Amino acid sequence: MSAPVVIKIGGTVLDNLSTLWSQVEAIEAPVVIVHGGGNQSTKLAQQLGHSPRIINGRRVTTDLDLNIAEWVMRGAVNTALVAEANVSGLHAVGLSGVDGRMIKVERRKPWMIDGESVDFGWVGEIVHINTTVIDQLTDRGFICIIAPLGFDLTGQRFNINADTVACSIAQEMNASELIFVTDTGGVMRDLSDPESRLNSCSPDDEAQGIDKGWISNGMSVKIHMARNALNHGVSKVWITGVNDVLSKISATEIIAQGL
Repeated sequence: MSAPVVIKIGGTVLDNLSTLWSQVEAIEAPVVIVHGGGNQSTKLAQQLGHSPRIINGRRVTTDLDLNIAEWVMRGAVNTALVAEANVSGLHAVGLSGVDGRMIKVERRKPWMIDGESVDFGWVGEIVHINTTVIDQLTDRGFICIIAPLGFDLTGQRFNINADTVACSIAQEMNASELIFVTDTGGVMRDLSDPESRLNSCSPDDEAQGIDKGWISNGMSVKIHMARNALNHGVSKVWITGVNDVLSKISATEIIAQGL
């Protein structure tokens, strides 16, 4: 079987996926989808009177935040995506990193950020990926749709950054492509100017973007994960919009070095 394509869908595009499923069906390789749900989790938190804390694009996960992540991502979002995919003619199965011992983690140690020691709570750092259940399902023609949760040796569940999950699964499966689907549709120097999109993003472009401020927060995380994937066997990595997953006409390719 050919090398898989791993697609990561961000929470900002989850309500606008009508064109995605026909593109997935046209991909001539096994497809694994990892989804986020940060926007949806934040919305539910606010409805519950809770204000989540997000630092440098990464969410602090309290006891309540973990429950919300499970309710939203493994519950509502995952179920909705699987239903959409199946109604569109695909054969999809919903999973989280807890299923089949897929994603084993350890609790993230505090990070020093702007002079502050930040405890991210129930956020997991991946220590092992086991793709057995994904392999068995994709071998039988199923598309796995995966929520970014994991577990430790005690059975404690953890929230995990979805970009990290997608990157780690792509690396473990030697994916031919890792595709990050975002609302921006690529890496932009100016979000208000479509002409400012980069066709490719090299390490020099990344450094310039961080210095100038047009690469920050969640996009910075994605590009960092993308480059990590390239350094560990993934052939190509793209950042693109939901309508451009197949053609990549308006996508940004993340490249290991300048052209």
